Amino acid sequence: MTAQLRSLDRAFFDLSARVKLRVSGSDRLRFLNGQLTNDVRKATDTTALEACVLNAKGKMEAHLFAHAKGDSFILDANPALQSILQARLERYIIADDVQIEDVTAQLSIFHVIDGSPPNLSIPARIVSVDRFGRAGHDIWCETTQHDQVATGLSKAFDHCDENCAEVFRIEQGIPRWGRELTGDIIPVEANLEQRCIDYEKGCYIGQETISRMKMSGQRNKQLCGLVSVKNVPLAPGMRLTAPEGKEIGWITSATRSGAREIALAYVKRGFNSVGTTLEATSAADATVSVEVVDLPFESA
Repeated sequence: MTAQLRSLDRAFFDLSARVKLRVSGSDRLRFLNGQLTNDVRKATDTTALEACVLNAKGKMEAHLFAHAKGDSFILDANPALQSILQARLERYIIADDVQIEDVTAQLSIFHVIDGSPPNLSIPARIVSVDRFGRAGHDIWCETTQHDQVATGLSKAFDHCDENCAEVFRIEQGIPRWGRELTGDIIPVEANLEQRCIDYEKGCYIGQETISRMKMSGQRNKQLCGLVSVKNVPLAPGMRLTAPEGKEIGWITSATRSGAREIALAYVKRGFNSVGTTLEATSAADATVSVEVVDLPFESA
């Protein structure tokens, strides 16, 4: 399925390629709360939370979801973090009783968008989580059960393949690791404040920068939605300029949504108000007029 999902109530995604880590040991909760931007105490066996891992300057080193499983926590993140995330976390295990195991090959993840958990005849763990700006549930199963679960889900849900998922997450304004989320970005710039940050929890790496931005209420740039004024296609990497020619941002992701060409972009402060018109320029110096709009994108 490659069409828009905005009008659909039920769809499922295969997220099995994501890296998955099991964090165990008696100090696992305290340790993770010192590493993640969200309060791990909110993660249960049936509810996952979203969080970021930062460096000392508050810039992103990972974006992940976490939920509890018995006497451990399960973390999952973009596949591009396979060789990075475990090493980053283990670097801060000093005298802690914490063990981190890569269980990527052992577990599969499916995600469904629906108001209620799916009924499956196959044993699987169901975890409530918002991955796409919509209420949904993860279905976790052993890798050996992957095909069975996929077949069962396809009987009740529409399958959203990788291309479909990319269109949908852009429409929803959801940032993705490697596109909107990189080592140059602070979470609040990517609109992750409400989803990923708990200001009441204890200290964690990078907290000083996050707290300072909250107090000032200012950020140098912000993730915004753009619509091509004349429906000329947009592309990642296009530079954004103000009418007087000043460079003020760049496009991170772009797609066609219905009859419109839309994009996600970082736009500097002073130029990111809804309704602002900017110019997007490609490497070949082709120029496209774009308008800043609210996220998520409204249905056309």
